[in-house]
Amino acid sequence: MNEHILKNGKEIIIRKANPKDAHNIIQYKSLVGEEPDYRTFETDEMDFNIKREECSIESINVKKNSLMAVALIDGEIVGLIVFRGGERNRIRHVGEMGITVRKPCWGLDIGGLLIGFLIEWAKETRIIRKINLRVRSDNENAIQLYKKYGFREEGMLTRDFLIDENLYDSISMGLLID
Repeated sequence: MNEHILKNGKEIIIRKANPKDAHNIIQYKSLVGEEPDYRTFETDEMDFNIKREECSIESINVKKNSLMAVALIDGEIVGLIVFRGGERNRIRHVGEMGITVRKPCWGLDIGGLLIGFLIEWAKETRIIRKINLRVRSDNENAIQLYKKYGFREEGMLTRDFLIDENLYDSISMGLLID
């Protein structure tokens, strides 16, 4: 668990998620799903079943190469990061990261704190050797944030997202963990 003071003076706690967070994570996903941004999902695609969310959190927690962490302000989830490592031996050292932060909290470096938490966790596992992610090519703020933490562009995926009949490219980025 990490505690920090944000630019606005509020205290934030970043910690590993646990099954008791299921209800709050569902509420968080519902709120994030309504915010217009660069997310990869739509609200109606989310599973809002508490039991299944508890199982999902637990299935991530039991794997040594996967992580779900929450960022909390005054007990409310304002950010979420998920990393899923590969299932097979030859790819268990690498995985995909996904991150969301509530739009009212943008600009407070919550995304940076979550990424820092993930990187430290990855180093401690002594399993993870690379973190991958995909980001829409027009999401300049996110791209700059990822670069700040050492991620490098590795390729362009054309027409990767279809949102309201508009096609968007994405950039594949990676961070080596040594």
